[in-house]
Amino acid sequence: MTTEHTENASEFTIQGISETPELQIPIFVLFLVIYLFILIGNLVIFFLISLDSDLHTPMYKFLQNLSIIDIAGTSNILPTLLHFLLTQQNKMSFLRCMTQMYFYMSITCCELYLLTVMAYDRYVAICDPFHYIHRMSKNHCDWLISAVYILGFLEPIGHVVLTSKLSYCKSHLINQFFCDVIPLLKLSCTDTFNVEILNYVEATLLTLSSFLLILISYIYIVSTILKIQSSDGRQKAFSTCASHLTSVIILYMTIICLYMRPTTSYSLGRDKFFSLLYIVLIPLLNPLIYTLKNKQIIFALNKLSQQVKPFCLR
Repeated sequence: MTTEHTENASEFTIQGISETPELQIPIFVLFLVIYLFILIGNLVIFFLISLDSDLHTPMYKFLQNLSIIDIAGTSNILPTLLHFLLTQQNKMSFLRCMTQMYFYMSITCCELYLLTVMAYDRYVAICDPFHYIHRMSKNHCDWLISAVYILGFLEPIGHVVLTSKLSYCKSHLINQFFCDVIPLLKLSCTDTFNVEILNYVEATLLTLSSFLLILISYIYIVSTILKIQSSDGRQKAFSTCASHLTSVIILYMTIICLYMRPTTSYSLGRDKFFSLLYIVLIPLLNPLIYTLKNKQIIFALNKLSQQVKPFCLR
């Protein structure tokens, strides 16, 4: 594949998952099926929580927004990737590339903030149950959710502006399957030190601050659970946190491996793998993680299926 070496990049070429022509269609089918599963799984959770009044609680309201974030994150990248795989036309305009990167970074920030808010919700529910209704009132929940999206979409603006002002003359071939900041920095022939520092500091501060808040919440949660006398009570209390804790571990391990390191240690194969984990695997697993052992979700799903069944039999 040839690469251009002009100073003003009007478009980029996306490397994609594989350059082997014979693999393009099988990979397309695989990712189309995965994308459909992600959409179906997260939409089921979204509409189930919307339709069942028993699930109109803070915990499920946050879960509903996690589904929205998962759908938005995959829809920002997978449809474009599917188009590239099907047509083998891997060109992306400069503006479209910057837009995709902005939404990718914004959605990542929103997910980190939302998981932090969900940890706080579990902390209040277990450690201060008598004040839960007051501290997690509808207005309070709405305020927290609004803060998640406002901060999440404001955070990457400076980063994207600085990245867009760089000159890309080394190559226009992005060694990724979407527009990501680290592969873009590799293409710049101007000094990227400021952008790299901002990238590292923001990723470190955002990840560590939210992780520390989650960690502190779980220290108090575990301490409270251990004080519960009955083993059934301890198991029930821990089960309400297990799904959230699983999502946190998978997400933070992926983010740390991708961004909390110098760009000099960038590895094409490794970074594509971790990007796939975040963009594809996490949104695919989240509906399963939050539903398989959640009795309320399963009960609501059974109730909805019983209501829909008569219409399907007509």
